[in-house]
Amino acid sequence: MAFTRATGKHRRPSRMKRTTNRTVGVAALATTGVVGTLAAPALAAESPAEQTLTQAITIGDSVADQIDAQAAAQQQAADETAAREKAEAAAKERAKEAAEKAKKEREVKARAARAAERERLLKSYTAPISGSYVSTGYKAGGAVWSSGSHTGIDFHAASGTAVHAVGAGTVVEAGWGGAYGNQVVIKMNDGTYTQYGHMSFLGVSVGQTVTPGQQIGLSGATGNVTGAHLHFEARTSAEYGSDIDPLGYLRQHGVNV
Repeated sequence: MAFTRATGKHRRPSRMKRTTNRTVGVAALATTGVVGTLAAPALAAESPAEQTLTQAITIGDSVADQIDAQAAAQQQAADETAAREKAEAAAKERAKEAAEKAKKEREVKARAARAAERERLLKSYTAPISGSYVSTGYKAGGAVWSSGSHTGIDFHAASGTAVHAVGAGTVVEAGWGGAYGNQVVIKMNDGTYTQYGHMSFLGVSVGQTVTPGQQIGLSGATGNVTGAHLHFEARTSAEYGSDIDPLGYLRQHGVNV
């Protein structure tokens, strides 16, 4: 025989209803101040699940803080590395620019020094025969000269002695010069002319440029002479008769003879 549960006041309350009633009851007790000493700890205590969740949150926050700190340290290190590399690159660039500037300054100084040396050479003069002396002076008289007087000066020199250009210029004559024998005539850079006569050997040719002290040949006894020597003249032109005092000319250019 089957029995059925009667509906009405004998039916057991559902779980939801029991929980609701308990909550309402606790709330009522709390309102009236009747909650006992045993009830309060029971309500305040966390469940094991809640404790585990709190611990997990705390650990998670700690790990996150460590990650943030590590990321910040890495970023700082990266910034410092970038700043150092930038500073090193800037220093290298400054050093390169300084080196290039110094190189250009050295080149400018070197060019200036070369130009000054060229200028000095162009303006410097020397004696035509090294360590010699004047054996016959300018305007000395005698029948041996067609003009009646000496148009230059004679330097004492044995045959084969090196003859030097007294200054910078261009050779305009190199060859036989009659009474002068083998001769060289140089147009100097200042527009004057110098003549070297009675030479035994000519070492330059017409059109050649010469520098002060450059060897242009060897002394000798060619032409109208009584012995080996070097005849030297200073002129205002390449032509005979335009002679000027050769000793004064050399001394004017700083040559002590």
